[in-house]
Amino acid sequence: MKFTNGLRTLTTMGAVTALAIGLAGCSGMSDTGSGGQANPANENCESVDKVTVVLQWLTQAQFAGYFAADDKGYYADQCLEVTIQEGGTNVVPNQVVASGNAEFGVSLLPRSLASREEGADIKLISQIYQNNSYLQVAWADSGFTELADLKGTTLGAWGGGNDLTLRAALAGSGINMDTDVNVVQQPFDMSLLLNREADSVQALTINEYAQLLETVNPETGELYTEDDFTMFNLQELGYNTLADGVYAQGAWLEDEANQDIAARFLAASYEGWAFCRDNAQECVDIVLQRGSALSATHQLWMMNEVNKLIWIDNGTPIGTVNPDDFERTVQIAIDGGTLKAPASESDVVDSSAHDAALKLLDATGVDVIGAGFEPIEVTLTEGGK
Repeated sequence: MKFTNGLRTLTTMGAVTALAIGLAGCSGMSDTGSGGQANPANENCESVDKVTVVLQWLTQAQFAGYFAADDKGYYADQCLEVTIQEGGTNVVPNQVVASGNAEFGVSLLPRSLASREEGADIKLISQIYQNNSYLQVAWADSGFTELADLKGTTLGAWGGGNDLTLRAALAGSGINMDTDVNVVQQPFDMSLLLNREADSVQALTINEYAQLLETVNPETGELYTEDDFTMFNLQELGYNTLADGVYAQGAWLEDEANQDIAARFLAASYEGWAFCRDNAQECVDIVLQRGSALSATHQLWMMNEVNKLIWIDNGTPIGTVNPDDFERTVQIAIDGGTLKAPASESDVVDSSAHDAALKLLDATGVDVIGAGFEPIEVTLTEGGK
């Protein structure tokens, strides 16, 4: 990597700017894709750092905070030009970051722990989602009342490591996923359940569960309701694993200038997420303008559910890593076979940029805790239109 020296001025940050003064600016790693175009930095910046963040999936409200930070000029105010690169089935953010082709990546902790165990030099610098959203869903007429009732049934699962939490939860209910159920490969939709080709299927509260409620019941001509389904919330059963967090290359973070870049990226991203907390509909509009394939109402549902995962009113700021949640995730990853050996939080997590980001935001009035957050009411429509 090449480095260029130069002071930067963040006029909107007031006295907090002193934290950034004197640090060298990084020219950024190579651009790896044709994701969202970066907005130009604030004209008051004496130097600009160009960086890329790679998402773990396609453009949708799951990542709205980053799009909002770009659209509202928060990255620009931090003297950053940020390219937001879509993920997908063939894009692994951890690998992109570890190889030096993006400064930041968004990924799940279990996957990231496995990547580290395989040799990827990545660090968790911010834990955006405080809760996960895994469900196992069946028809209400199935008669299932507890997870143990799924023994001997046909069960839809995503595989590819996406069934890790389910595997652990089933084991906790005395079910070996390899021998006690008939597992069928589940696409990332609800077709197996709707066609009654499986007795239960995986879903996320932020996405697939809404697909069920956006489907018309052919017997009534009305949309299905929650009363039509039995839902097992794996988090409420004690199997909460840490989901979307921000990762950076460990070697890259060793440079003081890059820690400064990371702090400014997180500060702007936190401001973007806070904006989405308070302006869900506008954030959905921003995501739709970026070319999301999902429909407007579905995206609003997702935005509302994502906010519930981030702003949990536990008195800690956005981005904080809860030690208990970290340890639980590690144990579930080990029990599920994703991880071979325990991982230490001190080895995996580098909170320096997170702490500096919070200091940068101290002077701005941005609410990084969201104690008063209240979810909105979302009325789903057929197909999420």
